[in-house]
Amino acid sequence: MSRKATVEKIIATGVVAVIRMKDAKRLSSVVEAIRIGGVKAIEITMTVPGAVDIIKEMVRNAPSDVLIGAGTVTEKNNALDVIKAGAKFVVGPIVNLEIIAACKESDVACMPGCFSPTEILSGWNAGADIIKVFPATSLGPKYFKDVAGPFPHIRMMPTGGVTIDNVGEWVAAGAVAVGIGSDLLDKKAIEEERYEVLTERAQRLTKNFLEAKKKLG
Repeated sequence: MSRKATVEKIIATGVVAVIRMKDAKRLSSVVEAIRIGGVKAIEITMTVPGAVDIIKEMVRNAPSDVLIGAGTVTEKNNALDVIKAGAKFVVGPIVNLEIIAACKESDVACMPGCFSPTEILSGWNAGADIIKVFPATSLGPKYFKDVAGPFPHIRMMPTGGVTIDNVGEWVAAGAVAVGIGSDLLDKKAIEEERYEVLTERAQRLTKNFLEAKKKLG
């Protein structure tokens, strides 16, 4: 899948699930549960032990409608490793111009993390496909809306502070997609292997996102 097609799919579905699970054995079940619920972009963070190998395995075995990407990528070498492993998108908590360049060269979508308006514009001008506004927990939808005002052409995605219930506020503020972890991936449900809980949460999340998007026209 091309970089452009990846971005289009992320925007169409609207949600990137941020997964920091250390139990690789349950990962496939978690991914399948939220896929059924409509969440089809999966970000495996580099903070997970053996993340590169997990990404490689997930790319090989995941259903064709699922996008596997890498998160918390801070160095160019890490980016090259996950790209080689088959990651379709690369997400970072910072702006690293070398990572953006490596992704562009490999035709892989890049979503660097930005906090200030200067970082947002710099990342976009460097060739980022979507700007991850991070940590959105500290900023909130109002900040997001304020920043989107002078940058209507920049695709932005909040990560941190996004919940199933407030996702509509982020969409209304200008988000083209959202990154979400703990509120979607109920830790207790995963431990008890009640994956139907994850499916239900994913369904509510995607429903709320799409309904908010529809209101924008």
